Amino acid sequence: MRFIDLSAPLRDGMPVYPGDPPVEVRVVHTYERNSWEVRSLSMGSHSGTHVDAPSHMHEGAATLDELPVERFCGVSRLVEPEGAWPVGIGLFFALPAGLELLEKLIRHRPRFVGGELSEPLERALLAEGIVTYTDLWGLERLPRNKSFQFFGFPLRIEGGDGSPVRAVAVLDEDEEEGEGENGCETGPEADC
Repeated sequence: MRFIDLSAPLRDGMPVYPGDPPVEVRVVHTYERNSWEVRSLSMGSHSGTHVDAPSHMHEGAATLDELPVERFCGVSRLVEPEGAWPVGIGLFFALPAGLELLEKLIRHRPRFVGGELSEPLERALLAEGIVTYTDLWGLERLPRNKSFQFFGFPLRIEGGDGSPVRAVAVLDEDEEEGEGENGCETGPEADC
Protein backbone atom coordinates (compact mmCIF):
# COMPACT_ATOMS: atom_id res chain seq x y z
CA MET A 1 0.00 0.00 0.00
CA ARG A 2 1.13 3.52 -0.72
CA PHE A 3 -0.24 6.61 1.04
CA ILE A 4 -0.24 9.97 -0.77
CA ASP A 5 -0.97 13.05 1.33
CA LEU A 6 -2.94 15.55 -0.78
CA SER A 7 -3.26 18.16 1.98
CA ALA A 8 -1.83 21.66 2.12
CA PRO A 9 -0.13 22.38 5.47
CA LEU A 10 -2.15 24.77 7.64
CA ARG A 11 0.12 27.61 8.68
CA ASP A 12 -0.10 31.10 10.10
CA GLY A 13 -0.79 33.71 7.42
CA MET A 14 -1.33 31.23 4.56
CA PRO A 15 -3.29 32.50 1.53
CA VAL A 16 -7.09 32.35 1.79
CA TYR A 17 -9.99 33.08 -0.56
CA PRO A 18 -10.44 36.88 -0.77
CA GLY A 19 -12.66 38.03 2.08
CA ASP A 20 -12.34 34.81 4.14
CA PRO A 21 -10.95 35.02 7.68
CA PRO A 22 -7.14 34.86 7.90
CA VAL A 23 -5.46 31.71 9.20
CA GLU A 24 -3.85 32.42 12.57
CA VAL A 25 -1.82 29.77 14.40
CA ARG A 26 -0.37 30.88 17.73
CA VAL A 27 1.51 29.01 20.45
CA VAL A 28 -0.32 29.73 23.74
CA HIS A 29 1.30 27.17 26.05
CA THR A 30 4.96 26.16 25.91
CA TYR A 31 6.99 23.35 27.43
CA GLU A 32 9.12 25.91 29.27
CA ARG A 33 6.18 27.71 30.94
CA ASN A 34 3.56 24.96 31.19
CA SER A 35 5.31 21.60 30.60
CA TRP A 36 3.09 21.07 27.52
CA GLU A 37 2.46 22.77 24.18
CA VAL A 38 -0.89 24.07 22.87
CA ARG A 39 -1.70 26.19 19.82
CA SER A 40 -4.66 28.49 19.22
CA LEU A 41 -6.19 28.07 15.75
CA SER A 42 -8.35 30.72 14.09
CA MET A 43 -9.48 30.29 10.49
CA GLY A 44 -12.43 30.08 8.18
CA SER A 45 -14.16 26.77 7.54
CA HIS A 46 -12.78 26.72 3.98
CA SER A 47 -9.09 27.19 4.80
CA GLY A 48 -6.45 25.05 3.16
CA THR A 49 -7.44 21.66 1.77
CA HIS A 50 -11.13 21.38 2.60
CA VAL A 51 -14.47 19.77 1.87
CA ASP A 52 -17.59 21.75 1.01
CA ALA A 53 -21.03 20.70 2.25
CA PRO A 54 -24.07 21.53 0.07
CA SER A 55 -25.01 24.22 2.64
CA HIS A 56 -21.86 26.15 1.67
CA MET A 57 -23.62 27.63 -1.36
CA HIS A 58 -27.27 26.66 -0.87
CA GLU A 59 -29.43 27.81 2.02
CA GLY A 60 -31.22 24.95 3.77
CA ALA A 61 -29.07 22.27 2.11
CA ALA A 62 -27.26 19.51 4.04
CA THR A 63 -24.58 20.51 6.54
CA LEU A 64 -21.48 18.49 7.42
CA ASP A 65 -22.98 17.01 10.57
CA GLU A 66 -26.07 15.88 8.64
CA LEU A 67 -24.06 13.90 6.09
CA PRO A 68 -23.09 10.30 6.91
CA VAL A 69 -19.36 9.83 7.46
CA GLU A 70 -19.13 7.40 4.51
CA ARG A 71 -19.80 10.33 2.15
CA PHE A 72 -16.22 11.50 2.78
CA CYS A 73 -14.30 8.42 1.64
CA GLY A 74 -14.35 5.67 -0.93
CA VAL A 75 -13.06 4.32 -4.20
CA SER A 76 -11.92 7.14 -6.49
CA ARG A 77 -10.10 7.93 -9.71
CA LEU A 78 -8.14 10.79 -11.21
CA VAL A 79 -9.79 11.39 -14.59
CA GLU A 80 -9.40 13.63 -17.61
CA PRO A 81 -12.29 16.01 -18.37
CA GLU A 82 -12.73 14.57 -21.88
CA GLY A 83 -12.03 10.93 -20.96
CA ALA A 84 -14.21 8.00 -19.90
CA TRP A 85 -15.28 7.95 -16.24
CA PRO A 86 -16.54 5.17 -14.00
CA VAL A 87 -19.98 5.50 -12.37
CA GLY A 88 -20.67 5.99 -8.66
CA ILE A 89 -17.17 6.63 -7.31
CA GLY A 90 -15.18 9.73 -6.31
CA LEU A 91 -13.78 11.69 -9.25
CA PHE A 92 -10.76 14.00 -9.16
CA PHE A 93 -9.44 16.42 -11.79
CA ALA A 94 -5.81 17.59 -11.95
CA LEU A 95 -6.73 19.94 -14.82
CA PRO A 96 -9.23 22.79 -14.51
CA ALA A 97 -12.83 21.55 -14.57
CA GLY A 98 -15.69 23.88 -15.47
CA LEU A 99 -19.45 23.96 -15.77
CA GLU A 100 -19.31 22.25 -19.17
CA LEU A 101 -18.72 18.97 -17.26
CA LEU A 102 -21.85 19.20 -15.11
CA GLU A 103 -24.20 17.03 -17.21
CA LYS A 104 -21.56 14.31 -17.58
CA LEU A 105 -20.85 14.42 -13.85
CA ILE A 106 -24.53 14.11 -12.96
CA ARG A 107 -24.85 11.09 -15.29
CA HIS A 108 -21.89 9.42 -13.54
CA ARG A 109 -23.29 10.03 -10.00
CA PRO A 110 -19.93 10.52 -8.22
CA ARG A 111 -19.70 10.11 -4.43
CA PHE A 112 -17.73 13.37 -4.39
CA VAL A 113 -15.69 15.51 -6.78
CA GLY A 114 -12.36 17.20 -6.16
CA GLY A 115 -9.62 19.15 -7.83
CA GLU A 116 -9.36 22.42 -9.68
CA LEU A 117 -13.10 23.12 -9.91
CA SER A 118 -14.55 26.39 -11.17
CA GLU A 119 -16.87 28.18 -8.75
CA PRO A 120 -19.92 27.70 -11.05
CA LEU A 121 -19.22 23.94 -11.26
CA GLU A 122 -18.74 23.69 -7.52
CA ARG A 123 -22.02 25.55 -6.90
CA ALA A 124 -23.91 23.29 -9.33
CA LEU A 125 -22.46 20.08 -7.81
CA LEU A 126 -23.38 21.21 -4.30
CA ALA A 127 -26.93 21.93 -5.55
CA GLU A 128 -27.04 18.25 -6.60
CA GLY A 129 -25.92 17.18 -3.13
CA ILE A 130 -22.43 16.19 -4.32
CA VAL A 131 -19.72 17.26 -1.85
CA THR A 132 -16.59 18.87 -3.29
CA TYR A 133 -12.93 18.92 -2.24
CA THR A 134 -10.77 21.92 -3.10
CA ASP A 135 -7.21 23.14 -2.58
CA LEU A 136 -5.80 19.62 -2.90
CA TRP A 137 -2.03 19.38 -3.34
CA GLY A 138 -0.21 17.10 -5.75
CA LEU A 139 -3.04 15.40 -7.63
CA GLU A 140 -0.55 14.86 -10.46
CA ARG A 141 1.14 12.23 -8.25
CA LEU A 142 -1.92 9.99 -8.57
CA PRO A 143 -2.12 7.37 -11.33
CA ARG A 144 -4.45 8.22 -14.20
CA ASN A 145 -7.51 6.01 -14.64
CA LYS A 146 -6.56 3.63 -11.84
CA SER A 147 -8.73 3.25 -8.76
CA PHE A 148 -7.51 4.19 -5.28
CA GLN A 149 -9.13 4.71 -1.88
CA PHE A 150 -9.66 8.33 -0.82
CA PHE A 151 -10.18 9.62 2.72
CA GLY A 152 -11.05 13.27 3.43
CA PHE A 153 -12.89 13.43 6.74
CA PRO A 154 -14.12 16.84 7.98
CA LEU A 155 -14.37 17.97 11.56
CA ARG A 156 -17.86 17.28 12.87
CA ILE A 157 -18.92 20.93 12.98
CA GLU A 158 -22.55 21.43 13.98
CA GLY A 159 -24.25 23.22 11.09
CA GLY A 160 -20.90 23.14 9.24
CA ASP A 161 -20.71 24.43 5.67
CA GLY A 162 -17.16 23.16 5.20
CA SER A 163 -14.08 21.99 7.05
CA PRO A 164 -10.35 21.57 6.58
CA VAL A 165 -9.47 17.91 5.98
CA ARG A 166 -6.44 15.65 5.89
CA ALA A 167 -6.92 14.35 2.35
CA VAL A 168 -5.18 11.03 1.69
CA ALA A 169 -5.14 8.69 -1.30
CA VAL A 170 -4.28 5.04 -0.63
CA LEU A 171 -2.98 3.08 -3.61
CA ASP A 172 -3.12 -0.69 -3.53
CA GLU A 173 0.42 -1.15 -4.77
CA ASP A 174 3.95 -1.25 -3.42
CA GLU A 175 6.41 0.73 -5.46
CA GLU A 176 9.94 1.23 -4.24
CA GLU A 177 10.56 4.35 -6.29
CA GLY A 178 9.27 7.49 -4.57
CA GLU A 179 8.23 5.58 -1.48
CA GLY A 180 9.56 6.16 1.99
CA GLU A 181 9.23 4.36 5.30
CA ASN A 182 5.80 2.81 6.00
CA GLY A 183 4.74 3.21 2.35
CA CYS A 184 4.46 7.00 2.54
CA GLU A 185 5.34 8.90 -0.59
CA THR A 186 8.38 11.10 -0.23
CA GLY A 187 9.12 14.37 -1.94
CA PRO A 188 8.93 18.12 -1.40
CA GLU A 189 5.22 18.05 -0.47
CA ALA A 190 5.21 14.79 1.51
CA ASP A 191 5.26 14.91 5.28
CA CYS A 192 4.62 11.37 6.48
